[in-house]
Amino acid sequence: MSMQPLRLLFFPLCVLLLGSCQTPAVESTPGESRPANEALDIRVLSDAEVYSGSDSADISRMIPDILYAALQALSEDRLLTPVDDNAHGRFKRVLAMDPKNELALEGLQDIVVRYLQLAGEAMNRGIFDEAETLLGRARFVDPSHPGIASAAEALRLEMNSNDLFFKLDYPNYSVRSELAQNELADIARQARKHEAFFLITAPNDDLARWMVSVMREAVNGYRLRGNIELSSRLGIRLRMPNGE
Repeated sequence: MSMQPLRLLFFPLCVLLLGSCQTPAVESTPGESRPANEALDIRVLSDAEVYSGSDSADISRMIPDILYAALQALSEDRLLTPVDDNAHGRFKRVLAMDPKNELALEGLQDIVVRYLQLAGEAMNRGIFDEAETLLGRARFVDPSHPGIASAAEALRLEMNSNDLFFKLDYPNYSVRSELAQNELADIARQARKHEAFFLITAPNDDLARWMVSVMREAVNGYRLRGNIELSSRLGIRLRMPNGE
C-alpha cells in the first residue's frame, strides 16, 4: 500500500482532533466577573466629554449675558429688588464665576453710589425714614464704601435742622388745580416770612416752573430765592436761615 494516501488521510484527522481539544468560549452573564487575565474593552472618556456644569467655555458665554441683564437692572433702579431680578444678584453671580471681573466689581460700587443719591434726594424732601433705609441698603452692598459715612452725617444734620418740608399731592398739581395754587401761595408767604430759600422737587421742568410762577405771584414785589430739582416725587423744602 502506498504511503502517500495514508498521509493525506492522517492530516485531516489530526486537524479534527485538535479542534475538539480547544477550550470552548465562555459567554459571561450579567453581574458575573470576568477572569483577571481576560482582556476588557474599556473606553476612556476624554476631557471634552466630561461636563461638570462649570466648564470654562460655558462660563465665558454666560457672563456677558448676565452682565448685560445686571446693567439693565441697574439703569432701571432694580438694585436689590425684586429678589429674582435685580442688579446686585446678577453682579454677585458673575463674581462667583469670575472673582476678578472688573465690570461686576464696578457694578456693585455703582449700586452703592445710586443708593447714596436716592438717600440724598430723600433727605432734601425731608423723608428721613426713607433716607435711613436707603443708607442701610448701601451698607448691605458694601459697608466699607467711603461715601456712606459722609451721607450718614449729612442725614444727621438734616434731621436736626429747622427746615420746613411740604409733601404735595401730585394729582392736584398735574391739573394745576385751585387747591394746588392756594397751597403754593401759602408756602410762598412762609418763605417770605422766614426769608427762606425754597427747593422744589418735581417730575418735570414744566410743572416745576409753573409752581415757581404761582409762588412769585403770591408774594408780588418780594424776591423769592430758590432752586428746582427734578425728582420722581413732588415736594417743596424751605431752607431756614442759620440760627432760626
